[in-house]
Amino acid sequence: MSRIGKMIINIPDKTTVTVDAGMVTVKGPNGELKKEYNPRLVEIKVDGSNISFEKKGETKEANSLWGTYSSHVRNMVNGVNTPYVKKLILEGVGFKSEVAGDKLKLALGFSHPVEEQIPTGLTVTAEKNLITITGIDKELVGSFSAYIRSLKKPEPYKGKGFRYEDEVIRRKQGKKTA
Repeated sequence: MSRIGKMIINIPDKTTVTVDAGMVTVKGPNGELKKEYNPRLVEIKVDGSNISFEKKGETKEANSLWGTYSSHVRNMVNGVNTPYVKKLILEGVGFKSEVAGDKLKLALGFSHPVEEQIPTGLTVTAEKNLITITGIDKELVGSFSAYIRSLKKPEPYKGKGFRYEDEVIRRKQGKKTA
């Protein structure tokens, strides 16, 4: 039994949740999110200010998706009320970041500058060595910040590269001289 699937989600004020054939729509003060789901396996019920989930049948797939859909809808409800924020810190001499229009321009020590398109629905700001990624879709914020981090992961000797704000990099000692 899924503990997450059993939980009832409370809908805050100024937020509306509608469930149509295979589509969940959540509207709130910060925007609107839509997500498809499989109505053959899980039933999503909206009663007043509560959302509940019931699986249809005891198949392995229904058991898996019961808690997953619950988490997705919870993240959607939270996102349209308070946006998700990820912060990346860029460490290293000569490493720079700036936002120009809808592109993130990075100088990461390569022979060429790296330009990345900012997905629609995200707000990216770059000041000095701190990049802040903000959006209402938790999945989009997390995947974009992980992709940016993957361009230059922190190395263990000097700690150069991207790291999350709350991430701790374990440092190695390096070579010893005799």
